[in-house]
Amino acid sequence: MNTIKDTIKSILNQLPDNCSIEDIQYHLYVVEKVRQGINIADTESRLKQGEAEGILSKWLIE
Repeated sequence: MNTIKDTIKSILNQLPDNCSIEDIQYHLYVVEKVRQGINIADTESRLKQGEAEGILSKWLIE
């Protein structure tokens, strides 16, 4: 598992040298939101496939 420091290093290595502070902040924001989403998915109850299909069926076009 990567540490936060490793994640930040990876982001910085992938961004161009002329990136702005706002670019860095945006990428850190996205990584944090994804991390939060994964944590929520791991800790909260999930729908089973059939339940999700039932809920979404009114919007799906077959």
